[in-house]
Formats: sequence, C-alpha cells, structure tokens
Amino acid sequence: MLSFDKQTLLAALHRILPADAVLCETEDLRPYECDGLSAYRELPMIVCLPHTIEQVQAILRVCYKMQVPVVARGAGTGLSGGALPLKNGVLLSLAKFMCILEIDTANRIARVQPGVRNLAISQAAAPYGLYYAPDPSSQIACTIGGNVAENSGGVHCLKYGLTVHNVLGLKVLAMDGELLEIGGATLDSPGYDLLALMTGSEGLLGVIVEVTVKLLPKPERAQVVLAAFDDVVKAGAAVGDIISAGIIPGGLEMMDNPAIRAAEAFVHAGYPVDAAAILLCELDGTNEEVSEQILRVRELLQVAGATQVRTARDDAERLKFWAGRKAAFPAVGRLSPDYYCMDGTIPRKRLPEVLKRIAELSAEYQLPVANVFHAGDGNLHPLILYDANKPGELERTEEFGGKILELCIAVGGTITGEHGVGVEKIGQMCVQFAPQELAQFHAVKHAFDPQGLLNPGKAVPTLHRCAEFGAMHVHKGALPFPGLERF
Repeated sequence: MLSFDKQTLLAALHRILPADAVLCETEDLRPYECDGLSAYRELPMIVCLPHTIEQVQAILRVCYKMQVPVVARGAGTGLSGGALPLKNGVLLSLAKFMCILEIDTANRIARVQPGVRNLAISQAAAPYGLYYAPDPSSQIACTIGGNVAENSGGVHCLKYGLTVHNVLGLKVLAMDGELLEIGGATLDSPGYDLLALMTGSEGLLGVIVEVTVKLLPKPERAQVVLAAFDDVVKAGAAVGDIISAGIIPGGLEMMDNPAIRAAEAFVHAGYPVDAAAILLCELDGTNEEVSEQILRVRELLQVAGATQVRTARDDAERLKFWAGRKAAFPAVGRLSPDYYCMDGTIPRKRLPEVLKRIAELSAEYQLPVANVFHAGDGNLHPLILYDANKPGELERTEEFGGKILELCIAVGGTITGEHGVGVEKIGQMCVQFAPQELAQFHAVKHAFDPQGLLNPGKAVPTLHRCAEFGAMHVHKGALPFPGLERF
C-alpha cells in the first residue's frame, strides 16, 4: 500500500523534467530492473532521467516531502544488487551526467560528473601523460559515480589503491536536496574524514553529482610476467612470496584453469590452456627498477614451482595479457547459462587454504567454480556456474556463495573487496558484525538520511533481518531507528 499518490508524484516530476525524462511504462522500466547481478529483479515504479544538479535537487525535494524512497543508479554494472530498484520508489538515473568538467594538469586532478565512464577519464588525461589508476574490469562501461558508491578497485589497486585512495572531493546531494561539498582539490581537508565515509556508502547517505579525482603520471615502463602452475595452491603461495620479497607489483592477478580456458577462447590472449592456474604480475616504474624487479620476480616464481614463466615482449603483448584477464567475466559466461560472481577478501597468507576449501565446497554442492581474482590484495572473485532454469539450483548456488563469504570471515577477511554489499551479501553482514556495530552503522545512516529514504534495504541489515538470518538475537525486538524498516 503506497503512502503517497502516484499520480500526484508523476505530476510533480513532470513539472521538473521533460516528458521523455520521466518513465513509468513497463517496457520503458524493464532496462532498469536489475544491475549486473541479474539474479535479483524488480521493476521500479518510476524512472527519472535528470541532466542538471538543480533537477536532481528538485526531484529529491519532491520525494522527501512525499516520503518516496529513491535509488540512485549509474551504468548498472554493479554486482551486488546495490542499484536494485524499489517497486514503490523512484529510480534516479545519473546517466546524463557525463561531462568531464576539468582536467587540471598542474594539480593532476580531474573534475567529472558521476555518469562519466571510468576509462573515459584516463582517455581524456592521456594527452597530458596522465591517467586515473583504479581500473575495474568493467571500466569501459562503469561510471565514476558508481565506482565511488561501491569503492571499486581493479587490477592495479594493489599498488595504487581503491577508489577511496584516488578521490579528492565530492559534491553530494542529501535526501532533502541540500548540496554538500566534501573534500576538494587538495590532499587533505580539515574535520572528520567524510570523504572516506561517503566512498563505499552504496547510495545510502547521498546522491553523488560531481567527483574530483587524482591523476597520476604514466610510468616510464610497464611490463607483465605471466607464470603458469600445475597446482592452484602453488600459485596462491607464489603471491605471498612476491609480496614478502618487498616487491609491490602494479597488478598481481590469478586465474584458474576454467577461467584460463574461457578467456583464451574468447580473447586469444596467448594463455597456456593446460595450466592449473596462471599469475599475471605487472611491474611498472623506471626502466632500471622494472628490469631489476622482473629478474627477481621470475626467480621467485620458478622457486615457487612455476612450470612456465614468460615476460611480455612488448606493450602490445602486455595489453593482450590484460585483455584476457579483463574479459574473464564475460568469457566465463560462455561456459554456463548463468554464473554467480562472489566478492570476498582474505589475508594473502590464507590464499592456498581458501582455494582448497572452495574446491571442496564446489564438489560438495556439485557446482563448478571458475576463480578470477586480484591475488595481490587477496580479493577473491569465485564465479559459481549454474543454470537458473533448473529448480532449486539458484538457491543452492546462493547457499554455496554464502559459505564462501563466511569462509572469508573465518580466516580473518571480509565479505566484500570492491563490489559492495547491496542485497546480495546483506545476510553475511549479520555474521561479520555484532549488533552494536550494526546499530552504529544505522546511526550514521540516520544522521545523513533520518527518514531512511535513500536506497533503503541495502548494505546494512536491520537487526530484525539478522534475527531472521539466524546470526543474532534482537534485544526485546527493539531497533534504534525503526523507521528504516518501512521499505
């Protein structure tokens, strides 16, 4: 039962936006029913497509006054259901906010709108010898606003950090339409670190309308070493050996045999398809340091039991090696009608045993797994292959995925590295955090959005939900902010 009148809401939105920027017909809403995690689908009630900050402010003010929940959306490439719409809410698309406002070469920053694609920032900065470091596999399509909301990483996050380490400033709209400016063009700002708080907040605290990012100079040289192994556990151990030697690669990625075969058939990257696992280790910097590090890394890989070690002959081969890795997700999609992409992070030293346990769970659940992940920082991406058309298989897959996340927690890790919590991992939040911690998360949400209208039901579970999940008990059924459960 709606607490507001839909026709009154539509009339108010039409006073703000042109007719073609307010969508409410089923066929127009269908493209917005899910993000990259297509296992969860819901048609929004209304989609709004503003193109100015003033229009977004006006939309939020209307929804705030009428108590209408709002879900902000970028390119929809997220993998945790974070942009899943609400059937009784407004989906606010930032797709038209795609202008690069400024490239400041002197200060090495770029000011961009939230709908700008991740890769487009580096392309715009390239003529000045600069680039934006975080590079998710979906960088050709994903937007910087979504990257900030999820604190995205990428293959080069080991050395250069996640989104949170590369964003200097934000302009954010609160639910009541107030414009907040957080951070700026400098490396530090006074007061509480609200920039870090907002980064990774999954649209629960505000709507991002502008981002200032840090640009880096392109390294003098970058080169990739590819190592093949006849055992996944050996490959996992080699990751720790490289980091323990004091070498921080630009990227250190791992793929197992199913992922190798899929990527090679899709991209023809030159991968050894008979290997149990491969490591891609990129070294970058000056000519001298790269030459020294390549020799040392090759030695470490051979001692670790690599059956083959190859160094990219030129930049074209380096890019081909990375093309295979970045195309691994769509490539694995050719192996099975569906796959379920997990995202958890573990201490590097636990990598061999976790990989072994995932293989055991795969046999237990009778569901194959392709492993593709950021090995250097322990960010796992097991892809569970399944067929949603088979009764009960999706439920079995979700249970298997939950076991992987709980395994990550058990070895001292966390349930997400870069994909966010969304709706996918909200149950495991109850496992990782105690009731008092969750209450504090809700207190932060309440401070920014006291009515609980921004992306409700995502990322932070209510204590009632955790009680239903079986991970904790709610004291006398009390919630610190009961209004958050309305949606």
